[in-house]
Amino acid sequence: MIDVDDLTFVYGKHTPVFEGFNWHVETGEAWAVIGPSGCGKTTLLVLLTGLRHPSGGSIRIAGEPVTRPRPETGLILQDHGLLPWATIRENARLGLKIREFYGPDGRHAPRGERLSRAAAEERVQRWLERLGIAGLAQKYPQQVSGGQRQRTAIARTLALEPDLLLMDEPFSALDAPTREDLQELTVELQHETGLTTIIVTHNIEEAVYLGRKILVLHEPPNREAHIVENPGAGQPGYRNSAAYLQQIETVRGLLGGRA
Repeated sequence: MIDVDDLTFVYGKHTPVFEGFNWHVETGEAWAVIGPSGCGKTTLLVLLTGLRHPSGGSIRIAGEPVTRPRPETGLILQDHGLLPWATIRENARLGLKIREFYGPDGRHAPRGERLSRAAAEERVQRWLERLGIAGLAQKYPQQVSGGQRQRTAIARTLALEPDLLLMDEPFSALDAPTREDLQELTVELQHETGLTTIIVTHNIEEAVYLGRKILVLHEPPNREAHIVENPGAGQPGYRNSAAYLQQIETVRGLLGGRA
């Protein structure tokens, strides 16, 4: 699915964030990426989106070089990115509306895809219902909670039926109960869809709960992919298991006690 080969990336004349870095992600895998502030977590995500380009090496997704944002990649951010003047339904419909405008040009939408307006509305409604926010469809973002805004952002992204979902610290601004609720939802959706998922987080517990594989980054330059296999992630009862606690200590040790 994702092949990062001999990646080098540097901002200006600073120390390279990545230098000769290699990483591979299989289709359907659930990854968490964790590391200290400034280690390159978000930079890696931005490179995968095609919004920035490597200084050296290459990134391929589904066999194609990433030279620009690809329509099959979904991105969910911490601040939701909702339009304050649009309702929850309109925000969830936004991505499909943009695709309707451009048509299946291979840049803004996958080639060959053209949904009727009725089919698009049906798809959005399905995700609003699945995410438990259909009853809020006519409200505006400022009228709902942070968790409900994030569910709207998830609905907007999944309505586009991506083959890769990238999430940049999507739950960090939420209170603990809401954060755990959305973590559970993310696990459920990943199991239901088989969607290849990469979540960037600074929270060790979140990384261990969500990532069946965990990529641990360190202070730049990152030259090697330090990977923790975590097959229990997302399984029922995992959060209360001894294996979960042991994995937290493993990741904490790799981070030198900090994230």
